[in-house]
Amino acid sequence: MADAPYGSTNRIALVTSRPGIEIDGDLPLLVKALSERGAEAETVFWDDPEVDWASFDLAVIRSTWDYSWRTAEFVAWAERCSALTRLANPVDVVRWNTDKRYLGELAGREVPVVPTRYFAPGDTPELPADREFVIKPTAGAGARFAARYRPAESDTALRQLARMHDAGLTAMIQPYVTDIDVTGERAVVFCGGRFLHAVRKGAVLAEGVAYDAHKTPHPALEPWEPTAAELDVAKRALAAVPGAPELLYARVDLVDGNDGKPCVMELELVEPNLFLGTVHPGSLPVVADAIIEVAAGVSR
Repeated sequence: MADAPYGSTNRIALVTSRPGIEIDGDLPLLVKALSERGAEAETVFWDDPEVDWASFDLAVIRSTWDYSWRTAEFVAWAERCSALTRLANPVDVVRWNTDKRYLGELAGREVPVVPTRYFAPGDTPELPADREFVIKPTAGAGARFAARYRPAESDTALRQLARMHDAGLTAMIQPYVTDIDVTGERAVVFCGGRFLHAVRKGAVLAEGVAYDAHKTPHPALEPWEPTAAELDVAKRALAAVPGAPELLYARVDLVDGNDGKPCVMELELVEPNLFLGTVHPGSLPVVADAIIEVAAGVSR
C-alpha cells in the first residue's frame, strides 16, 4: 500500500479485544485526539473476521489483552495484518515479545534483568528452597497465572506448575524481589523512540493470593520521575531488541534488584497500558501526533 501524503486523511485502526475495550480508558481519548488531527480513527477487535485491514493506513495494537491465552492465534493475526497494512509495533517485535523468554536474550546482551529460569511441559521444575519466588507463564498479561510463594509452599507451587503444563504453558520461576514491597515497580514509557513519561505502582503479587485469583495489575499508580540509572537500563533494554526496530511505543517495567540497582522485570512492546487517561493525560497529544506521523509514513 502506498504511503499516504502527510496532512491527508489517514485511516487508523486502534486494535483492542472484547475484554480490552471495556477497561481501556485510553481508547476514546485517542480516537478523539486523532479525529481532531484529521484522521479517521476506529476501534476494532483484532479477531473480527469482518475487518478489512487493507483499508487502513495503520493498525495500532492497543489493548489486545486476551492475547496471552491465544498467543499462536494472535501472532498469526499480526502476520496477516502486517501483510495488508502497517502494524505498530512491527510483527517481528510482536512475535518476539509475546514470549517472555526474551528476558534470557536481554541478559545475554548484558541488560540487567530479574533472574529467570524456564520450565516447559515435560521439564522437571526446580523450586528455590531458600527464598520467596514467583511463578508465571512466559505468555501472560495482567498477572494471569502468576503467584508468589514461600519455600514451605512448594506443594501448592507444584500444583500450579502441573496445571500450567497441562494447559501447554511454559512456566518461568523468578526470585521474589523483596524491594518491590518498598520501592514499587516503575514503568518507563517511550513513544517514537523518545522518553515520554514514567509511573510507579505498588507490588501486584500479595502473599497468599492464588495464581488463578483476580489481581489488580496496576495498583497505587502515581507519576514518577525516573532516575538516570533507570533511564539507562530502559534504553539499554530497547537497544537490545533484535533488529533494532522502529517502535511507536514501548514500556520498560523496572524493579530494584538485590543489589539495589534497577533491572528489567518485563519489556512491554505488544499492548502496554500507556496510562494516558489516568496518570499522564498531558502525554496524549504526543502519542496522537506520533501515530499520525507513522500512518502518513513520515520519518522522525
